[in-house]
Amino acid sequence: MGFEEKKEGEKSGHEESGDEKESHGNMKRVESEPSLCETEDEGEDAEGNKIQVGPQCTLKEQFEKDKDDESLRKWKEQLLGNVDINDVGESLEPEVKILSLSIVSPGRSDIVLPIPENGKPEGRWFTLKEGCRYSLRFSFQVSHNIVLGLKYTNFVWKTGVKVDSTRQMLGTFSPQNEAYTYEMPEETTPSGYFARGSYSAKSKFVDDDNKCYLEISYSFDIRKDWATVE
Repeated sequence: MGFEEKKEGEKSGHEESGDEKESHGNMKRVESEPSLCETEDEGEDAEGNKIQVGPQCTLKEQFEKDKDDESLRKWKEQLLGNVDINDVGESLEPEVKILSLSIVSPGRSDIVLPIPENGKPEGRWFTLKEGCRYSLRFSFQVSHNIVLGLKYTNFVWKTGVKVDSTRQMLGTFSPQNEAYTYEMPEETTPSGYFARGSYSAKSKFVDDDNKCYLEISYSFDIRKDWATVE
């Protein structure tokens, strides 16, 4: 949903720390990827750039591996925090559930975006005021296993022309009962006659295995003012 070109890896590679555990996983970062039309850019995150990772194993097996290596053991303990590995089951696959999506702008109430089951909101999903400052805030829950290299991408088009491409590496997260909260860096919408109008976009949450946890194709408007009712 941003309008500034971002480079992959910028402020990325986040790893969970003890302080973030105490604040229930609150973090800050950026990135996105839009489109209702298939383009070459969208293919970058598909077959061509698929990252090869090692064999999957359960969380208990992950913890037992290399247990004689003190540095690796301490890193795993820091990553897992107070997670009881006996309570997360024997699943090889992590699960990430996006719980909420909101647009936050100074001086006004948050715009809470309903997440449709089919990933395609009907009609206009939201309206942004031209020249306004805003950021995207979302919460998600991780269960069953560690999710590696969780990434948020967003592509935006206007009249069939790509106007924005954003990618953000969120990091590696262990399963826990509390939700993680993440707020993107603040951005400013473009303004002026040519900036106003309707846009199409596509957002995704994927991991290093290219497993997609949420994909939303949507449309939104930039207008002179906020919509009366969102």
